[in-house]
Amino acid sequence: MHEVDIRIHWETGTRGKLSPPGASNRSTHGDAPACAAAAASGGDGRLHSRGPPISICAFLRALADELHMPSLPEMMFGDNILRIQHDRGFGIEFNATDALKCVNNCQGMIKVACAEEWQESRSETEHTKEVVKPYDWTYTTDYKGTLLGDTATLKVVPTTEHINTEKLKAREQIMFFEEVLLFEDELHDHGVSSLSVKIRVMPSSFFVLLRFFLRVDGVLIRMNDTRLHHEADKAYMLREYTSRESKISSLKHVPPSLFTEPNEISQYLPIKETICEKLEFPEKLEPKPEASLETMCVKSK
Repeated sequence: MHEVDIRIHWETGTRGKLSPPGASNRSTHGDAPACAAAAASGGDGRLHSRGPPISICAFLRALADELHMPSLPEMMFGDNILRIQHDRGFGIEFNATDALKCVNNCQGMIKVACAEEWQESRSETEHTKEVVKPYDWTYTTDYKGTLLGDTATLKVVPTTEHINTEKLKAREQIMFFEEVLLFEDELHDHGVSSLSVKIRVMPSSFFVLLRFFLRVDGVLIRMNDTRLHHEADKAYMLREYTSRESKISSLKHVPPSLFTEPNEISQYLPIKETICEKLEFPEKLEPKPEASLETMCVKSK
C-alpha cells in the first residue's frame, strides 16, 4: 500500500491561505495521491487518500456477511479513503464500507424485469449458497461521510446557510484536485450504480463532492450528492445533501446521450430532498503559536 499524507500549517492573520502541494508530493506508484486542505483558522489539518487495488475476495466475503448482503458491488474499492482530519483528531472521511452500511435493505427497492434475473445470476457465483434474500440491488445510499474524532468531534447542526456557489465559480488557482472511486456496479448490464468523491483545493478553501449515481436502463435515474465546503477563515464546514430522481419515462424531452453523463443530466432531475448542515469545529481551538505557513509531505508504504 502506498500513502501520501500532506499537512498544511499557517499563522494567525494569514486567513488560512493554503500552500499548493509540490510536484514531488504526487504518488508515482499509480495510487490515488493525497490532497491538502486547512482544517481551521489558525490551526493545522491534513487530508489524505488511499488507493490500493480492488479489495480481495476474503475481505468482500467478510464485508458482505457483516452488511447482510448476498452480493456487493462488482468493483468494490474498500481501501480507498478520502480523509480530512484536523491535527487535534476531529474531521470527516469518505469510504465505501460506511457508504454501504447506509443502503436500506428493507424498503425503496426498485422492481424491474431484470432484477430477478440479475439476482439469480449473482447467487450462482457468490460465496453463499443460501437463498438470496431481498435487498437493494442498486446499492442506493444516502451516505454523507463519516465523522472522525474521539474526545473532539465536529458538531452537526441544521442551518439555512448555503454553499456560496458563485464564490466557487470565481477564478482562483486550483492547487490540487483528486477523484477517488469507492464502488461501481453495472447492474448485470442493465445500468450503473457508482459512488465517487472528488476534492478541489484552492488558496482560500476546499470543496468536496461525494456523488452516488444510479441509472437503471428504461426505469429511472437517481443522484445523491453531498457537497462539503470549508473556507479557511471559518470555524465550520458547510455540508449540503441533495437527492434527485426521475423516471426515464419523464425524460423523453432529454437526449438519451445525456443519461450517461451525471453532470449534464442532473439539471433535468427533480429534487426530492435537501439537507443543509454546519459541521462546527470543537470550541476553544487555539492556534499554535509556532505554526508557520509551510507544506510537509510524508510518504509511507
